Amino acid sequence: MDTHADHSSSVPTPGGPRPRRKALRAVTAGVVVLAVTAGGAWAAGIGPFARDAGPDPAAGEQARAFLADWAAGRVPSAAERTTSPDTARRVLESFTGGLDIDEPALRAGTATEAEDGTVTVPFTARMPVTGLGTWTYRSELPLREHKDGVWKVDWKLSLVHPRLSGTEKFRLEREDSEPPEVADRQGRKLSADAFPSLAPLMTRLGGDGGEGTGARGAIRLVDRTTGKVRRTEATFGARTVRADKGPVPTTLDADWQSAAEKALASHAGGRNAALVALRIDDGEVLAVANSPAGGFNRALSGTYAPGSTWKIVTTSALLLTDAVAPDDVVDCPKFLTVGKKFQNVELSEHPGATFRKDFTESCNTAFISLRDRLGDGELGDVARTYFGVGQEWHVGAPTYDGSVPVPKDETEKAASMIGQGRVQANPLIMASVTATAVSGRFHEPSLVAGTEDTTRTEPLPREVVGHLREMLRATVTGGTAKILSGLPGEVGAKTGTAEVSDDQDNNGWLVAHRGNVAVACVVEEGVTGGGSAGPIVRSLLATAPGDSE
Repeated sequence: MDTHADHSSSVPTPGGPRPRRKALRAVTAGVVVLAVTAGGAWAAGIGPFARDAGPDPAAGEQARAFLADWAAGRVPSAAERTTSPDTARRVLESFTGGLDIDEPALRAGTATEAEDGTVTVPFTARMPVTGLGTWTYRSELPLREHKDGVWKVDWKLSLVHPRLSGTEKFRLEREDSEPPEVADRQGRKLSADAFPSLAPLMTRLGGDGGEGTGARGAIRLVDRTTGKVRRTEATFGARTVRADKGPVPTTLDADWQSAAEKALASHAGGRNAALVALRIDDGEVLAVANSPAGGFNRALSGTYAPGSTWKIVTTSALLLTDAVAPDDVVDCPKFLTVGKKFQNVELSEHPGATFRKDFTESCNTAFISLRDRLGDGELGDVARTYFGVGQEWHVGAPTYDGSVPVPKDETEKAASMIGQGRVQANPLIMASVTATAVSGRFHEPSLVAGTEDTTRTEPLPREVVGHLREMLRATVTGGTAKILSGLPGEVGAKTGTAEVSDDQDNNGWLVAHRGNVAVACVVEEGVTGGGSAGPIVRSLLATAPGDSE
C-alpha cells in the first residue's frame, strides 16, 4: 500500500565553606543541542548572561517556537511564523499526514548569522512513522528580520526536508504483513487486543536481536510528475522474513503489563501519558504502557524535560563531589533569580531546611543555589558515567537515550539542576535512573534477550547509594510522594513537575522503587507529579502481582 504526501506549492553559600571536592574522571561531552519536544519547548531566559556577539536572540526564539508548534501539531500557528503562511500550512499538513507521521520531535541547534544578516538555525527531526519506526534527518531554518523588527522563518520547501523540492516529493510505501507473535518472560502469549500499548512494539520485536519483521516499509523520494523513485530515504523492518520459530520471547511480564495498562486507563484522565516498569538487578523491562495506547511510543521514544525527578542525578553529582551532605543547611526561599526568576511549586518555602528536606520537598531554589558547586559539564558527566544517560542503548526496540548538554549560560545551568533547560529524558530513562540510584550500578534496559551492550559505566559509591535510598524513602513517608505511603513494602519515590511552555500546563512526573522493580511515569499537562502521575503509580504498585525478585 502506498501513501502519498503531496508537498507542493547572587546567593550565599549554604552550609558554610565549600567542602573539598573529589576529582571526577572526565568524559567526553556531547554535542550541544536545544531540545524541542512534542509538547512544546522550555527556553531559559536570556538575562544578563547572554553574549553580546552573535545572532539576534529573537531569531532563535522564533525558530524554536516554529519547531515547537510544528511538533505539537499546531500547524496554523507554525505557518504564521513564516513568510508564506498559506503555503507553509498546506505543506506541513501534507508532509505529516501523507507520511503517517505522529508527533515529531524536533531539536534545534546553534544559530549562525550570515554577512547579509540572515540567521540559520539547524535542527534534527525525529519523525515517528505510525506502525513502522522513526525517520531521523537534519535540516535547517532560514530566518529574516522584517522592517517591523519581527523575525520570520523564510519559507522554502527544503526547510521541511533538504530534498523536498518543486520537482521531487516523498512517498510512504508499506508492505502489509502480520506482526509476529510475542510472548512474555514466562512464555505467555501477548496480543495487541489484550495489551493495546504493545501494538506499536510488536512490529519491532520480530527478528533476532530485536529487529522488527512484522511491519515493513520505506520512505522514497520520487519524481512529482512520473512517480519514478529517485532514492530511498528510510527503510523500516527487517529485510528478510523471520523463520517460524514460535513467539518472540521478551522480558515483559503479562501481569505487570496488564496492571500498567489498567492504571493508565483508570487514572490518566484522557491525557497523554506513559509508564515503564523494569527490574532493578538486570534492567529487564516488565511493562511499557502508553496513553493513548496505539499512538506514539512516549515511554521509550519520548523527549521530555524530566523536571524534579532529575534531582536524583543532581543529588548524586553533589554527593559524589562532597559538595553537600544530607544534613547540611541549604535554605529554600520562594524565589531565586539567575537570569530569570525561578520558583518552587505552589510558591513553597522552607527556611533553614536541610538538604534532605530540600530533596523530599523538591525545593527548586535550594538545588539551584548549589549550582556553583558543580562544574558546567559535571552534571552531564555524572549522568553519562554512572547512569548511562546519553550513551547508545540497545534495548531491542527504538528508543531515545537522553541528552544532558553542557549549559550555554548560568541561567541554563540553573535550569539543568532541576531537570529543565535542555535536559531530556523519558520514562524508560527515568526508570533506569531510579534503578541505578538504589542499586548503585547501571544495567542497560532490555526488552528481548541477546541485545548488544556497548555502554560503559562506573558503580556509584555505597555511601552515595545509601543516602539516595534514605532520601527517596523519606519523600514517601513525609514528602511530596506521600500518595504512595501505606503501600506494602519499602517504597521510595521522587516527584517532578516540568515546565513546557507559557500556554501549557506543566507535565507531571513520578518515579518509584519497591523490591526489585523501578517505575517511572509522566503525564503531559498533569500540573503536578503527585497529583497526576501519583495515582497511576499507586494503582500499579497496589495491583501488580509482586516485585519480580
